[in-house]
Amino acid sequence: MDFFEQSLSLENRGGSSTGHPSAHVSIGKQIVQGYRELFTHFISIPLAIYPELQEKVETFRNSILGDNKDKKPLKFQSTLDEMGIENRMFISPSSLHLTVVMLRLENKEAVDAALDILKSISASVMHALDNRPVFIRLKGLNSMNGSLDKTRVLYAPVEEVGDEGRLLTACHIIIDAFAYAGFALRDAKLYLKLHVTLMNTTYRWDETKSNTFDAREIHKEFGEKDWGEYLIREAQISKRFWYDADGYFHCCGSLPFPH
Repeated sequence: MDFFEQSLSLENRGGSSTGHPSAHVSIGKQIVQGYRELFTHFISIPLAIYPELQEKVETFRNSILGDNKDKKPLKFQSTLDEMGIENRMFISPSSLHLTVVMLRLENKEAVDAALDILKSISASVMHALDNRPVFIRLKGLNSMNGSLDKTRVLYAPVEEVGDEGRLLTACHIIIDAFAYAGFALRDAKLYLKLHVTLMNTTYRWDETKSNTFDAREIHKEFGEKDWGEYLIREAQISKRFWYDADGYFHCCGSLPFPH
């Protein structure tokens, strides 16, 4: 997941003031007392529901690692070790998602309060989306820290089809609601960067290895790749490190988007 690499990307901002029962505020203040506390959940926008995207991401991985037996190997495959690339760094296609905001929900009471928040902002989110379906386009590759030769996270950038800013506004409403309740950081909106992580050095959980890799050759090969257009169907409260049978993060509740 990519919560630690979030940064501001889309400049169009929007928001909405929403009222929540005071219980949400008191619970949240008890839970989020400092910036260093661990997050337990996050608001995700699932993209793994699209088999065609899963297939493209799997092909991307196999092409780099040399597992596409019916295709000509890429020139840089013999130097993967030198580049710092290994299998564990690739995201599982079954967990593809966008991260909206990280949450701290340490017990059932907090989760229930979070579900109430989703319900309370549903109308505002629908209004922000103009009650119309919203599609995204994924194209290209970027390094999260801006330096391809020392990449920590390699991701596919997200564009809203039509560039109306409706999705960003809806995300800001969601973030504001959870920040107001104390379940997210007060300035969480500043860290929003809608993107799909494809490779991440922290996935390998190995402190003996560098926390960066050289993505220059990968970018040369796939930097203009078109990953496709996809309908945003819902936002979920997802539980970190817990996965359902389909391989996606366990869903504690969801907020439907217009279809």
